Amino acid sequence: MNKKTLLLSMLAGFAISGVAHAKTTLGFTVYKYDDNFMSVVRQAIESEAATDSDVRLLMNDSQNNQSMQNDQIDVLLARGVKALAINLVDPAAAPVVISKAKLDNVPIVFYNKEPSADALASYDKAYYVGTDSKESGIIQGDLIAQHWAQNPDWDVNGDGKLQYVLLKGEPGHPDAEARSSYVIKTLNEQHNIETEELHLDTGMWDTAMAKDKVDAWISGPNGKNIEVVIANNDAMAMGAIESLKAAGRSEIPVFGVDALSEALALVRSGEMQGTVLNDANNQAKATFELTRNLANGKEAGEGTQWKIINKVVRVPYVGVDATNLD
Repeated sequence: MNKKTLLLSMLAGFAISGVAHAKTTLGFTVYKYDDNFMSVVRQAIESEAATDSDVRLLMNDSQNNQSMQNDQIDVLLARGVKALAINLVDPAAAPVVISKAKLDNVPIVFYNKEPSADALASYDKAYYVGTDSKESGIIQGDLIAQHWAQNPDWDVNGDGKLQYVLLKGEPGHPDAEARSSYVIKTLNEQHNIETEELHLDTGMWDTAMAKDKVDAWISGPNGKNIEVVIANNDAMAMGAIESLKAAGRSEIPVFGVDALSEALALVRSGEMQGTVLNDANNQAKATFELTRNLANGKEAGEGTQWKIINKVVRVPYVGVDATNLD
């Protein structure tokens, strides 16, 4: 299949939101529609767009394939979008994506997966909306420390150490790396809690994969020593909870990140001890508003609440447990 045929065939796969006579067309990509968190972000973006009759969205599922995303961007540019909002599959691909946008002088807002500072600096019309990755690890560490102090019976073997297993997101992903390191660093350095890592492995943000990992850990030689399960996101935390239930070990506390509605229900029921709000609604709102402004030739933050520092909007995290669910 030649490039032209490929691009034409992809046109049929666009999800289009907004009215046909809308003045401004925006091109969005999501790295993977069936990612739990990004599904919430996507729906929030579509809700934002639905309030503006002058905007039409062309929304794309990149299916965790950077080559596919690159082709989708080519099609969006060919269709004359006024601005792009890109949730990268691979943050290292940002220079390639920027070069495409730059050729057509189209502004671009990256969101959720952060490109390098050098990549952002290479194009005056490139911005990023997301979080401070290490903040989520710090807050998760604070939550765990608080509950560890309140529940001395969690120290099953009474050795004063917190024996944990950690479900990591995609290796190399900035959020996965920062959350994994800062949660332990916070426990050790800010709360003087000695820790022992029993297992650490990637669950690739996925519930089923995380369940398989915990199934193996809980049935292995260290299974009886696990005192806390730490997950880089709620989807993996939910997989861990499924596994612990099946093994009759639901007393082991589990902590996640994202504050998905399903996870909040588990916190409310006591099956999950805490999570960290990764604010999907405000990430979506900031991404949409910056993209719309740039498409209309305005300053990125004009008329918005967002503070832009070095071309970046940071949406803060918030720790959540049973004490502040409401």
